[in-house]
Amino acid sequence: MVQLRHGGARGHGVGPCEAQAGLERGAHGVSKATGKKTYYRTAADFTQRSNTAEAGDMGLMDTISKWLDRLQRQAARPGTFIDGNFAAPAGARTYKVYVPAAVQDGRGAVPLVVMLHGCTQHPEDFARGTRMNELADEHGFVVVYPAQSEQANPQRCWNWFSALDQKRDEGEPSIIAGIAREVMGRYRIDAGRVYVAGMSAGGAMAVIMGTLYPDLFAAVGVHSGLPFAAADDLPTALAAMKGSFARPRPAGTPLPVIVFHGDEDKMVHPVNAAEVIAQTAHAAMDKDSAPGEGGGRRYTRTVHRRGDAVPFAEHWLVHGLGHAWSGGDPAGSHTDAAGPSASREMLRFFSTAR
Repeated sequence: MVQLRHGGARGHGVGPCEAQAGLERGAHGVSKATGKKTYYRTAADFTQRSNTAEAGDMGLMDTISKWLDRLQRQAARPGTFIDGNFAAPAGARTYKVYVPAAVQDGRGAVPLVVMLHGCTQHPEDFARGTRMNELADEHGFVVVYPAQSEQANPQRCWNWFSALDQKRDEGEPSIIAGIAREVMGRYRIDAGRVYVAGMSAGGAMAVIMGTLYPDLFAAVGVHSGLPFAAADDLPTALAAMKGSFARPRPAGTPLPVIVFHGDEDKMVHPVNAAEVIAQTAHAAMDKDSAPGEGGGRRYTRTVHRRGDAVPFAEHWLVHGLGHAWSGGDPAGSHTDAAGPSASREMLRFFSTAR
């Protein structure tokens, strides 16, 4: 956040009349030596290129005002929501990628967040409900929303329960990873700050992606999802959603994970959230739980820390929340405006993950 302070200008003899004259002339000065107008694009440009006489002539406050106005117009400029299509041996999927205006203007390498929607949802709907595009404008990162097709699943659910779709470089994981890499190649993305998050079936697929591609993703966000390898067909998927599932321990080093779940979720039993954490955290980690309140709802936040005290796994159990994105925008489906903002907390967690 940038705070602007008002300060007086000394030594230039700029009074109310001169300042008003500067406002009427606009963001330029008139050289007394040449009689030609001199234009200034920034305050630094002004201070470097103008002499004292010109500064007094055009009005210092006018220059600052015009410069700040230009910066505000740039900040208010919306980003672009672009359609994409990715094809791989496992199939093709469309996607939407949101690029903030500041990123388009050429800042340094930025993070990428891959957002996986839930059943019946689509990228535009998920973007509205999570407000992730607004947060991308605020914090300066790119967001990509892969879209499940009705041909692959009539309800547009990611097939997290299919054995084929739980293997690296096969099925839907290969498509999602390919979309992430395509976006990374198109924009200036920091390869060390690529994250994946999802809701419900998308949350389960986010767990799969984090488990299968620890070389691609740095951390995982899960909302109302399920653990890795909880099911391998439709009957076991329905059982897992009710809280009865296999409890395998995935091989390899787990990624940092933040999990949100409502204790009133009737679609996916809250025990699934605890199991996602159990697959990530281990007994050697320090653990502490504390109650809290945010957005008009109480929650219990349990944090697992490594020896360096950095949170490695967070479990947010939101009391009174059903199968909905906590602190979301009602304009999107499967959201609840009440409760702590899952989107903001995930981004905060991602920023500390390593």
